[in-house]
Amino acid sequence: MALLSVQNLHKRFQDTHVLKGVSLEVQQGDLVSIIGPSGCGKSTLLRCMNFLETPDAGIVSVAGVSIDCHGIGDSLPPDLERKAHQLRQQIGLVFQQFHLFNHKTILENAVLAPMVVRSIRKSVARETGLQLLEKVGLGNLADRYPAQLSGGQQQRAAIARALAMKPKIMMYDEPTSALDPESVEEVLSVMKALDGEGMTQVVVTHEMRFAQDVSDHVIYMENGLIVETADKAQIFINPKDDRTRRFLRRYI
Repeated sequence: MALLSVQNLHKRFQDTHVLKGVSLEVQQGDLVSIIGPSGCGKSTLLRCMNFLETPDAGIVSVAGVSIDCHGIGDSLPPDLERKAHQLRQQIGLVFQQFHLFNHKTILENAVLAPMVVRSIRKSVARETGLQLLEKVGLGNLADRYPAQLSGGQQQRAAIARALAMKPKIMMYDEPTSALDPESVEEVLSVMKALDGEGMTQVVVTHEMRFAQDVSDHVIYMENGLIVETADKAQIFINPKDDRTRRFLRRYI
């Protein structure tokens, strides 16, 4: 059974049909990159899979928690909201912007959610937080505040914070788009290391070299649809669809 499954997902914003029946599966341990032109629905798909946006129709399943969105309207009823909360706890989400609490150290950022959401004891959460900051190369900066760190360091702290909730799957929405080239490599190195450890990851990205080097599968989206899904070798060397081919010519 797939760790993540999306079936016939639709999302509209007023008169704009952003997702037009998207279906995909992600197996445990895979790293899947979602690529495509700006405005094609990539970020909306990620937000709908985490129920930061409520889909208009379709079924989303993550780690055995399944939600059927047909006919529910703009917001989830209480029973489905409880299910969505369970589903979100299986997902670590990292955004373009870091969304760290500026008045807290990066260690305090990492321990807050486990203590509040999972009722983890402070001493245990702190130990785990220190281990995760060490994992992302920030162990010696645990007492620094976000404003004292570079953009790449802040994004790595955001990854550590997401990992502190022990998610089954990590999702990233253009995690390197606001970073300088050196910081981009720092963040991508952490994601590569997590892939080596078997963490399931879904990455919306414009970093074609990363997608080509690391992905198990690549999804190309255009105009609210999945045009092509293939392993990295096929999609970058011999894409089947002309639309994929035209897009990749800009990068390869």
